[in-house]
Amino acid sequence: MRTLGDVTPEQFLADYWQQRPLLVRGALADYASPIDGDELAGLALEHEVESRLVTVGDTAQPWRLRFGPFAAEDFAQLPDRDWTLLVQAVDLWCPELAGLYDRFDFLPRWRTDDIMVSYASPGGSVGPHFDQYDVFLVQVEGHRRWQIGTVCDVSTPLLAGTELQIIEDFQPVDEWLLAPGDLLYLPPGVGHWGIAEEACMTFSIGFRSPSLSDMLADLAAELSAQGFDRHYRDPAPMPALGENEIAPLFVQHAKRQLLDLLDNDALIADWFARFMTAPKYPDLLWASEESRQANCMGRDYLNGELKESGRGEV
Repeated sequence: MRTLGDVTPEQFLADYWQQRPLLVRGALADYASPIDGDELAGLALEHEVESRLVTVGDTAQPWRLRFGPFAAEDFAQLPDRDWTLLVQAVDLWCPELAGLYDRFDFLPRWRTDDIMVSYASPGGSVGPHFDQYDVFLVQVEGHRRWQIGTVCDVSTPLLAGTELQIIEDFQPVDEWLLAPGDLLYLPPGVGHWGIAEEACMTFSIGFRSPSLSDMLADLAAELSAQGFDRHYRDPAPMPALGENEIAPLFVQHAKRQLLDLLDNDALIADWFARFMTAPKYPDLLWASEESRQANCMGRDYLNGELKESGRGEV
């Protein structure tokens, strides 16, 4: 399997990973999806499943975001175009989908987050945006046009009046039309905008990228749980101790004490391993395999009917 085409894993890690986009034509041309749009809609009906529905609107409300769980009637009322259904962590509900990770064995499994599946009607999109994690976009069905912008950050202006993180003045520098089997890698921060040419399905394989502040907060909780009770201590007595303002000496001393606390390789290794492999949806660990499979019954939700699709359960 040559997921990266003519690019070797070594070249990818050296020249593309977390640096610049990579488009690979026909990377997964032999891949057959174990789930279709109607089964995806079936998952979006369940309370345990995280799902969203994004509709392209008008000038007054250009983007509309709704959160699941949804009802069958919600899909029956959808227009013929300009909407997208997104379902997170579909690999937890469809075991066959998790096999897709094997195509990316040049990256450690513990770095992966989940596989999000999106189904879009013609014109469907979630708008120009950027993410703070690495993602591989696999075009599974239909065609989607991707416009790629520059690197964004917290200072990038976002469109007001919507819950979506839409880039206000998106300026593309590249544009590609992806066909089934094509693969697009995007590093963190790169602006992008995907628009469905016709009804299409895209898999997004995301990689964990927690904020450093979240990591520090979790580590602090871990230190407290393990009974680390070291307290702040002043530097050696000196005249500055009697001043009302905090002298730089004390700031540096506090920093040194914190760094000394973190200078424990065994502690950090143990915490980091558990932090990075913690289940994204821990409650689902209690769900039986039977209950997971029962959530996706292969009905024709996206056409507003409840007829059996003949695909069976996922």
